[in-house]
Amino acid sequence: MSRPTEKQSLWEEAAARVMARADELALISETPLFLTRVYLSAEHLQANQQVAQWMVQAGMQVWQDSVGNICGRYEAEQEGAAAILLGSHLDTVRNAGRYDGMLGVLTAIEVVQSLHNQGRRLAKAIEIVGFCDEEGTRFGITLLGSRGLTGSWPESWLEQVDAQGVSVAQAMVNIGLDPLKVHLAKRPQEAIAAYLELHIEQGPCLEQAGLALGVVEAINGARRLNCRFTGEAGHAGTVPMHHRRDALAAAAQWMVLIESMTRQQRDNLVATVGTLRCEPAAVNVIPGEVVLTLDIRGPQDPPLEALLNALLEGAQEIARARHLQFDAQEFYRIPATACSPELQGVLTDAVSEVQGQSLTLPSGAGHDAIAINKCWPVGMLFVRCKGGISHHPAESVMEADIALAIDAFSRATTVLAEK
Repeated sequence: MSRPTEKQSLWEEAAARVMARADELALISETPLFLTRVYLSAEHLQANQQVAQWMVQAGMQVWQDSVGNICGRYEAEQEGAAAILLGSHLDTVRNAGRYDGMLGVLTAIEVVQSLHNQGRRLAKAIEIVGFCDEEGTRFGITLLGSRGLTGSWPESWLEQVDAQGVSVAQAMVNIGLDPLKVHLAKRPQEAIAAYLELHIEQGPCLEQAGLALGVVEAINGARRLNCRFTGEAGHAGTVPMHHRRDALAAAAQWMVLIESMTRQQRDNLVATVGTLRCEPAAVNVIPGEVVLTLDIRGPQDPPLEALLNALLEGAQEIARARHLQFDAQEFYRIPATACSPELQGVLTDAVSEVQGQSLTLPSGAGHDAIAINKCWPVGMLFVRCKGGISHHPAESVMEADIALAIDAFSRATTVLAEK
Protein backbone atom coordinates (compact mmCIF):
# COMPACT_ATOMS: atom_id res chain seq x y z
CA MET A 1 0.00 0.00 0.00
CA SER A 2 1.40 3.39 -1.01
CA ARG A 3 2.00 6.04 1.60
CA PRO A 4 -0.26 9.08 1.57
CA THR A 5 1.16 12.15 -0.10
CA GLU A 6 1.98 15.24 1.94
CA LYS A 7 -1.21 16.87 0.65
CA GLN A 8 -3.31 13.85 1.60
CA SER A 9 -1.79 13.91 5.08
CA LEU A 10 -2.74 17.56 5.44
CA TRP A 11 -6.35 16.79 4.47
CA GLU A 12 -6.38 13.93 6.97
CA GLU A 13 -5.19 16.30 9.69
CA ALA A 14 -7.86 18.78 8.65
CA ALA A 15 -10.54 16.08 8.80
CA ALA A 16 -9.46 15.07 12.30
CA ARG A 17 -9.71 18.72 13.32
CA VAL A 18 -13.21 18.99 11.83
CA MET A 19 -14.38 15.92 13.74
CA ALA A 20 -12.94 17.27 17.01
CA ARG A 21 -14.52 20.69 16.46
CA ALA A 22 -17.88 19.11 15.67
CA ASP A 23 -17.64 17.41 19.05
CA GLU A 24 -16.84 20.77 20.69
CA LEU A 25 -19.82 22.47 19.07
CA ALA A 26 -22.08 19.61 20.13
CA LEU A 27 -21.37 20.53 23.76
CA ILE A 28 -22.92 23.96 23.20
CA SER A 29 -26.52 22.98 23.87
CA GLU A 30 -29.46 24.16 25.94
CA THR A 31 -29.58 20.71 27.58
CA PRO A 32 -26.69 18.44 28.58
CA LEU A 33 -28.43 15.25 27.51
CA PHE A 34 -29.10 16.02 23.84
CA LEU A 35 -28.07 18.65 21.33
CA THR A 36 -30.44 21.58 20.88
CA ARG A 37 -29.21 25.01 19.76
CA VAL A 38 -31.82 27.50 18.59
CA TYR A 39 -31.86 31.00 17.16
CA LEU A 40 -31.23 33.99 19.45
CA SER A 41 -30.33 31.84 22.44
CA ALA A 42 -27.28 32.06 24.67
CA GLU A 43 -26.04 28.92 22.94
CA HIS A 44 -26.41 30.61 19.55
CA LEU A 45 -24.04 33.38 20.66
CA GLN A 46 -21.62 30.92 22.26
CA ALA A 47 -21.41 28.85 19.07
CA ASN A 48 -20.84 32.02 17.05
CA GLN A 49 -18.00 33.04 19.36
CA GLN A 50 -16.34 29.65 19.08
CA VAL A 51 -16.61 29.56 15.28
CA ALA A 52 -15.34 33.15 15.12
CA GLN A 53 -12.23 32.09 17.03
CA TRP A 54 -11.55 29.33 14.50
CA MET A 55 -12.10 31.75 11.62
CA VAL A 56 -9.58 34.18 13.10
CA GLN A 57 -7.05 31.37 13.46
CA ALA A 58 -7.55 30.69 9.73
CA GLY A 59 -6.58 34.27 8.90
CA MET A 60 -10.04 35.72 8.41
CA GLN A 61 -11.62 39.03 9.32
CA VAL A 62 -14.72 38.18 11.36
CA TRP A 63 -18.01 39.87 12.20
CA GLN A 64 -21.50 38.99 13.39
CA ASP A 65 -24.15 40.58 11.18
CA SER A 66 -27.39 42.25 12.18
CA VAL A 67 -29.51 39.06 12.13
CA GLY A 68 -26.97 36.92 13.99
CA ASN A 69 -24.99 35.18 11.25
CA ILE A 70 -21.29 34.74 12.01
CA CYS A 71 -19.23 35.77 8.99
CA GLY A 72 -15.56 35.66 8.03
CA ARG A 73 -13.62 36.99 5.04
CA TYR A 74 -10.30 35.82 3.64
CA GLU A 75 -9.21 38.69 1.46
CA ALA A 76 -8.33 38.36 -2.23
CA GLU A 77 -5.10 39.44 -3.93
CA GLN A 78 -6.79 42.77 -4.56
CA GLU A 79 -8.75 44.07 -1.58
CA GLY A 80 -12.47 44.43 -2.15
CA ALA A 81 -12.83 41.74 -4.82
CA ALA A 82 -16.05 39.73 -5.04
CA ALA A 83 -16.15 36.61 -2.86
CA ILE A 84 -16.90 32.95 -3.22
CA LEU A 85 -19.27 32.33 -0.31
CA LEU A 86 -19.02 29.04 1.60
CA GLY A 87 -21.11 27.97 4.53
CA SER A 88 -24.07 26.29 6.16
CA HIS A 89 -25.99 26.64 9.42
CA LEU A 90 -25.06 26.40 13.09
CA ASP A 91 -28.55 26.00 14.56
CA THR A 92 -30.14 22.60 15.15
CA VAL A 93 -33.41 20.79 15.51
CA ARG A 94 -34.21 19.44 18.97
CA ASN A 95 -32.26 16.33 19.93
CA ALA A 96 -30.08 16.82 16.87
CA GLY A 97 -27.03 15.22 15.35
CA ARG A 98 -23.70 17.06 15.31
CA TYR A 99 -23.01 17.28 11.58
CA ASP A 100 -26.15 18.65 9.91
CA GLY A 101 -25.15 22.23 9.09
CA MET A 102 -22.05 22.39 11.27
CA LEU A 103 -20.02 20.16 8.96
CA GLY A 104 -20.40 22.68 6.12
CA VAL A 105 -19.04 25.53 8.25
CA LEU A 106 -16.14 23.54 9.71
CA THR A 107 -14.95 22.14 6.37
CA ALA A 108 -15.14 25.63 4.84
CA ILE A 109 -12.82 26.91 7.56
CA GLU A 110 -10.34 24.18 6.62
CA VAL A 111 -10.39 25.31 2.98
CA VAL A 112 -9.33 28.78 4.11
CA GLN A 113 -6.91 27.42 6.70
CA SER A 114 -5.03 25.61 3.94
CA LEU A 115 -4.68 28.80 1.90
CA HIS A 116 -3.62 30.74 4.99
CA ASN A 117 -0.97 28.17 5.84
CA GLN A 118 0.45 28.59 2.33
CA GLY A 119 0.27 32.39 2.52
CA ARG A 120 -1.77 32.21 -0.68
CA ARG A 121 -4.35 34.71 -1.88
CA LEU A 122 -6.70 34.16 -4.83
CA ALA A 123 -8.29 36.42 -7.42
CA LYS A 124 -11.54 36.38 -5.46
CA ALA A 125 -12.00 36.56 -1.73
CA ILE A 126 -13.45 33.67 0.20
CA GLU A 127 -16.15 34.32 2.75
CA ILE A 128 -17.65 31.87 5.18
CA VAL A 129 -21.01 32.25 6.89
CA GLY A 130 -22.40 30.25 9.79
CA PHE A 131 -26.10 30.86 9.26
CA CYS A 132 -28.02 31.54 12.45
CA ASP A 133 -31.34 29.82 11.75
CA GLU A 134 -32.00 27.40 8.93
CA GLU A 135 -34.12 24.90 10.82
CA GLY A 136 -36.79 27.23 12.23
CA THR A 137 -36.87 25.27 15.49
CA ARG A 138 -37.67 28.17 17.80
CA PHE A 139 -40.00 30.45 15.84
CA GLY A 140 -41.36 28.12 13.16
CA ILE A 141 -39.92 30.18 10.28
CA THR A 142 -36.96 28.90 8.31
CA LEU A 143 -33.93 30.31 6.48
CA LEU A 144 -33.81 33.44 8.63
CA GLY A 145 -30.04 33.75 8.37
CA SER A 146 -29.73 33.25 4.63
CA ARG A 147 -32.71 35.48 3.92
CA GLY A 148 -30.97 38.13 5.98
CA LEU A 149 -28.08 38.04 3.50
CA THR A 150 -30.44 38.34 0.54
CA GLY A 151 -32.49 41.11 2.13
CA SER A 152 -35.74 39.18 1.93
CA TRP A 153 -36.95 39.20 5.55
CA PRO A 154 -40.69 39.92 5.73
CA GLU A 155 -41.43 42.58 8.35
CA SER A 156 -43.95 40.22 9.93
CA TRP A 157 -41.13 37.91 11.05
CA LEU A 158 -40.21 40.28 13.86
CA GLU A 159 -43.65 39.68 15.38
CA GLN A 160 -43.44 35.87 15.24
CA VAL A 161 -43.38 34.34 18.74
CA ASP A 162 -41.86 31.21 20.23
CA ALA A 163 -43.55 28.71 22.55
CA GLN A 164 -43.03 31.06 25.51
CA GLY A 165 -44.59 34.01 23.69
CA VAL A 166 -41.28 35.81 23.10
CA SER A 167 -41.19 37.57 19.73
CA VAL A 168 -38.27 37.56 17.33
CA ALA A 169 -37.87 41.30 17.94
CA GLN A 170 -37.73 40.88 21.72
CA ALA A 171 -35.36 37.92 21.47
CA MET A 172 -33.04 40.01 19.31
CA VAL A 173 -33.04 42.80 21.89
CA ASN A 174 -32.38 40.25 24.65
CA ILE A 175 -29.06 39.24 23.07
CA GLY A 176 -28.01 42.70 21.96
CA LEU A 177 -29.23 42.80 18.35
CA ASP A 178 -31.34 45.67 17.02
CA PRO A 179 -34.51 44.55 15.21
CA LEU A 180 -34.56 47.89 13.38
CA LYS A 181 -31.25 47.01 11.72
CA VAL A 182 -32.16 43.67 10.15
CA HIS A 183 -31.79 45.23 6.69
CA LEU A 184 -28.07 45.84 7.29
CA ALA A 185 -27.39 42.10 6.86
CA LYS A 186 -28.20 42.37 3.15
CA ARG A 187 -25.16 41.89 0.94
CA PRO A 188 -24.74 43.81 -2.32
CA GLN A 189 -25.26 41.75 -5.46
CA GLU A 190 -21.73 42.44 -6.67
CA ALA A 191 -20.13 41.39 -3.38
CA ILE A 192 -20.67 37.67 -3.96
CA ALA A 193 -19.88 35.67 -7.09
CA ALA A 194 -21.20 32.22 -6.10
CA TYR A 195 -22.19 30.09 -3.12
CA LEU A 196 -21.04 26.56 -2.30
CA GLU A 197 -22.45 24.49 0.54
CA LEU A 198 -21.13 21.19 1.84
CA HIS A 199 -23.65 19.07 3.73
CA ILE A 200 -24.30 15.53 4.87
CA GLU A 201 -26.55 13.78 2.37
CA GLN A 202 -29.39 13.04 4.85
CA GLY A 203 -30.25 10.04 2.69
CA PRO A 204 -28.88 6.59 1.76
CA CYS A 205 -27.92 7.05 -1.93
CA LEU A 206 -24.17 7.63 -1.50
CA GLU A 207 -23.87 4.82 1.01
CA GLN A 208 -25.71 2.44 -1.33
CA ALA A 209 -23.45 3.50 -4.21
CA GLY A 210 -20.31 2.97 -2.10
CA LEU A 211 -19.22 6.58 -2.60
CA ALA A 212 -18.12 9.23 -0.13
CA LEU A 213 -19.16 12.28 -2.14
CA GLY A 214 -21.85 13.36 -4.57
CA VAL A 215 -22.93 16.53 -6.36
CA VAL A 216 -26.40 17.96 -5.88
CA GLU A 217 -28.41 18.73 -9.03
CA ALA A 218 -31.31 20.46 -7.29
CA ILE A 219 -33.00 20.94 -3.96
CA ASN A 220 -36.43 19.38 -4.16
CA GLY A 221 -39.51 21.48 -4.55
CA ALA A 222 -42.35 20.47 -2.26
CA ARG A 223 -46.13 20.60 -2.00
CA ARG A 224 -48.10 19.77 1.15
CA LEU A 225 -51.84 19.22 1.22
CA ASN A 226 -54.57 18.49 3.71
CA CYS A 227 -56.85 15.90 2.11
CA ARG A 228 -60.20 14.40 3.09
CA PHE A 229 -62.42 11.50 2.07
CA THR A 230 -66.01 11.90 3.23
CA GLY A 231 -68.32 8.91 3.21
CA GLU A 232 -70.96 7.72 5.64
CA ALA A 233 -70.54 6.28 9.10
CA GLY A 234 -72.59 3.19 9.88
CA HIS A 235 -72.93 0.19 12.14
CA ALA A 236 -70.05 -2.23 11.66
CA GLY A 237 -72.36 -5.21 12.08
CA THR A 238 -75.49 -4.26 10.19
CA VAL A 239 -74.39 -2.48 6.98
CA PRO A 240 -73.64 -4.98 4.17
CA MET A 241 -70.23 -4.65 2.51
CA HIS A 242 -71.60 -3.62 -0.89
CA HIS A 243 -73.68 -0.83 0.71
CA ARG A 244 -70.84 0.80 2.55
CA ARG A 245 -69.30 4.22 1.91
CA ASP A 246 -66.13 3.57 3.90
CA ALA A 247 -63.85 6.59 3.94
CA LEU A 248 -60.95 4.68 5.44
CA ALA A 249 -61.05 2.00 2.77
CA ALA A 250 -60.93 4.74 0.14
CA ALA A 251 -57.99 6.42 1.87
CA ALA A 252 -56.14 3.12 2.08
CA GLN A 253 -56.70 2.47 -1.62
CA TRP A 254 -55.37 5.94 -2.42
CA MET A 255 -52.30 5.48 -0.22
CA VAL A 256 -51.38 2.34 -2.15
CA LEU A 257 -51.93 4.25 -5.42
CA ILE A 258 -49.67 7.07 -4.21
CA GLU A 259 -46.90 4.61 -3.47
CA SER A 260 -47.21 2.67 -6.73
CA MET A 261 -47.54 5.72 -9.01
CA THR A 262 -44.61 7.52 -7.39
CA ARG A 263 -42.37 4.48 -7.63
CA GLN A 264 -42.98 4.40 -11.39
CA GLN A 265 -41.58 7.91 -11.86
CA ARG A 266 -38.05 8.49 -13.17
CA ASP A 267 -37.48 11.97 -11.80
CA ASN A 268 -36.43 11.26 -8.20
CA LEU A 269 -39.93 12.09 -7.01
CA VAL A 270 -41.13 11.08 -3.53
CA ALA A 271 -44.56 11.19 -1.92
CA THR A 272 -45.56 10.58 1.69
CA VAL A 273 -48.80 10.30 3.61
CA GLY A 274 -47.56 11.45 7.00
CA THR A 275 -50.72 11.76 9.09
CA LEU A 276 -54.14 10.13 9.08
CA ARG A 277 -57.15 10.79 11.30
CA CYS A 278 -60.25 8.63 11.20
CA GLU A 279 -63.74 9.66 12.39
CA PRO A 280 -65.63 8.65 14.43
CA ALA A 281 -62.74 6.30 15.34
CA ALA A 282 -64.76 3.58 17.04
CA VAL A 283 -64.08 -0.12 16.71
CA ASN A 284 -67.70 -0.89 15.78
CA VAL A 285 -68.39 2.03 13.41
CA ILE A 286 -67.64 2.26 9.68
CA PRO A 287 -65.34 5.30 9.22
CA GLY A 288 -67.35 8.18 7.79
CA GLU A 289 -64.49 10.65 7.35
CA VAL A 290 -60.73 10.38 6.99
CA VAL A 291 -58.37 13.35 6.99
CA LEU A 292 -54.81 12.78 5.80
CA THR A 293 -51.80 14.75 4.62
CA LEU A 294 -49.83 14.43 1.42
CA ASP A 295 -46.21 15.61 1.11
CA ILE A 296 -44.79 15.37 -2.42
CA ARG A 297 -41.30 16.47 -3.50
CA GLY A 298 -39.05 16.46 -6.53
CA PRO A 299 -36.04 18.25 -8.07
CA GLN A 300 -37.99 19.66 -11.04
CA ASP A 301 -41.32 21.45 -10.82
CA PRO A 302 -43.07 20.22 -14.04
CA PRO A 303 -42.80 16.48 -13.24
CA LEU A 304 -43.70 17.24 -9.63
CA GLU A 305 -46.82 19.11 -10.66
CA ALA A 306 -47.78 16.40 -13.15
CA LEU A 307 -47.54 13.68 -10.52
CA LEU A 308 -49.50 15.73 -8.01
CA ASN A 309 -52.31 16.28 -10.51
CA ALA A 310 -52.34 12.57 -11.36
CA LEU A 311 -52.54 11.60 -7.69
CA LEU A 312 -55.39 14.01 -7.02
CA GLU A 313 -57.29 12.72 -10.05
CA GLY A 314 -56.71 9.19 -8.77
CA ALA A 315 -58.25 10.19 -5.45
CA GLN A 316 -61.30 11.60 -7.23
CA GLU A 317 -61.73 8.41 -9.24
CA ILE A 318 -61.57 6.31 -6.07
CA ALA A 319 -64.13 8.57 -4.42
CA ARG A 320 -66.50 8.41 -7.41
CA ALA A 321 -66.29 4.63 -7.59
CA ARG A 322 -67.07 4.33 -3.88
CA HIS A 323 -69.75 7.08 -3.86
CA LEU A 324 -67.71 9.34 -1.58
CA GLN A 325 -66.45 12.90 -1.76
CA PHE A 326 -62.80 13.90 -1.88
CA ASP A 327 -61.32 17.36 -1.38
CA ALA A 328 -57.79 18.69 -0.91
CA GLN A 329 -56.30 22.06 0.10
CA GLU A 330 -52.67 22.92 -0.47
CA PHE A 331 -51.12 24.67 2.54
CA TYR A 332 -47.42 24.72 1.63
CA ARG A 333 -45.53 25.15 -1.64
CA ILE A 334 -41.89 25.77 -2.39
CA PRO A 335 -40.41 25.56 -5.88
CA ALA A 336 -37.48 23.34 -6.75
CA THR A 337 -34.09 25.05 -6.57
CA ALA A 338 -31.82 24.06 -9.44
CA CYS A 339 -28.12 24.18 -8.70
CA SER A 340 -26.00 26.13 -11.16
CA PRO A 341 -24.84 23.91 -14.08
CA GLU A 342 -21.46 25.66 -13.99
CA LEU A 343 -20.99 25.01 -10.29
CA GLN A 344 -22.21 21.43 -10.69
CA GLY A 345 -19.53 20.97 -13.33
CA VAL A 346 -16.77 22.39 -11.15
CA LEU A 347 -17.82 20.22 -8.21
CA THR A 348 -18.16 17.13 -10.41
CA ASP A 349 -14.62 17.62 -11.74
CA ALA A 350 -13.28 18.03 -8.20
CA VAL A 351 -15.12 14.98 -6.88
CA SER A 352 -13.99 12.87 -9.84
CA GLU A 353 -10.40 13.88 -9.19
CA VAL A 354 -10.43 12.78 -5.56
CA GLN A 355 -12.66 9.66 -5.67
CA GLY A 356 -12.42 8.56 -9.32
CA GLN A 357 -16.06 9.14 -10.18
CA SER A 358 -18.97 11.37 -9.23
CA LEU A 359 -22.65 10.82 -8.60
CA THR A 360 -25.33 13.44 -9.22
CA LEU A 361 -28.34 13.35 -6.92
CA PRO A 362 -31.12 15.59 -5.63
CA SER A 363 -31.52 16.93 -2.12
CA GLY A 364 -34.78 15.92 -0.52
CA ALA A 365 -34.28 18.35 2.36
CA GLY A 366 -34.18 22.13 2.33
CA HIS A 367 -31.00 24.16 2.76
CA ASP A 368 -29.84 27.78 3.00
CA ALA A 369 -28.93 27.49 -0.69
CA ILE A 370 -32.66 27.87 -1.45
CA ALA A 371 -32.60 31.45 -0.18
CA ILE A 372 -29.16 32.28 -1.56
CA ASN A 373 -30.20 31.11 -5.02
CA LYS A 374 -32.53 34.11 -5.28
CA CYS A 375 -29.43 36.33 -5.63
CA TRP A 376 -26.43 34.17 -6.55
CA PRO A 377 -25.67 30.84 -8.25
CA VAL A 378 -25.45 27.92 -5.83
CA GLY A 379 -23.74 24.56 -5.79
CA MET A 380 -23.84 21.78 -3.19
CA LEU A 381 -21.54 18.91 -2.28
CA PHE A 382 -22.97 15.96 -0.36
CA VAL A 383 -21.01 13.74 2.03
CA ARG A 384 -22.07 10.20 2.85
CA CYS A 385 -23.71 9.71 6.25
CA LYS A 386 -24.25 6.37 7.94
CA GLY A 387 -27.65 4.90 7.16
CA GLY A 388 -28.78 8.21 5.71
CA ILE A 389 -29.76 9.23 9.25
CA SER A 390 -30.05 12.93 10.11
CA HIS A 391 -31.88 15.17 12.59
CA HIS A 392 -31.01 12.52 15.16
CA PRO A 393 -28.16 11.88 17.61
CA ALA A 394 -27.17 8.86 15.51
CA GLU A 395 -25.89 11.11 12.69
CA SER A 396 -22.49 9.75 11.73
CA VAL A 397 -19.80 10.45 9.14
CA MET A 398 -16.41 8.87 8.51
CA GLU A 399 -13.23 10.87 8.99
CA ALA A 400 -11.80 9.48 5.74
CA ASP A 401 -14.84 10.79 3.87
CA ILE A 402 -14.34 14.22 5.42
CA ALA A 403 -10.73 14.27 4.23
CA LEU A 404 -11.92 13.59 0.68
CA ALA A 405 -14.64 16.19 1.05
CA ILE A 406 -12.22 18.93 2.17
CA ASP A 407 -9.92 18.05 -0.72
CA ALA A 408 -12.72 18.24 -3.30
CA PHE A 409 -14.26 21.33 -1.74
CA SER A 410 -10.91 23.08 -1.71
CA ARG A 411 -10.26 22.24 -5.36
CA ALA A 412 -13.68 23.53 -6.43
CA THR A 413 -13.39 26.70 -4.36
CA THR A 414 -9.94 27.45 -5.77
CA VAL A 415 -11.10 26.96 -9.36
CA LEU A 416 -13.99 29.36 -8.84
CA ALA A 417 -11.92 31.89 -6.93
CA GLU A 418 -9.28 32.04 -9.66
CA LYS A 419 -11.76 32.70 -12.47
